[in-house]
Amino acid sequence: MGWLEGSSLLLLVGFAVPLKYIFDMPVLVRIIGPVHGILFLLFIFQAISTGIEQQWEFRKTTWKALVACLIPFGTFYINARLLKPTLREQ
Repeated sequence: MGWLEGSSLLLLVGFAVPLKYIFDMPVLVRIIGPVHGILFLLFIFQAISTGIEQQWEFRKTTWKALVACLIPFGTFYINARLLKPTLREQ
């Protein structure tokens, strides 16, 4: 989910927003923006759900995932450095 959320942000910021402001073509922002919003919310929900299911210590793991999704492209980092190794241990 982190990969999807981060990729949707890349598409939004790297492609759709420049098209909107440089070429006055807002249609992709209207499409990708809500998709990114939904993926963002799903990432939050999944992080909390997985934290509960895997019995993560909130201060050690869950809060880092939640903070990372607020930082642009933080989901890529958190997915590679925190979530994948944690899920492998289970």
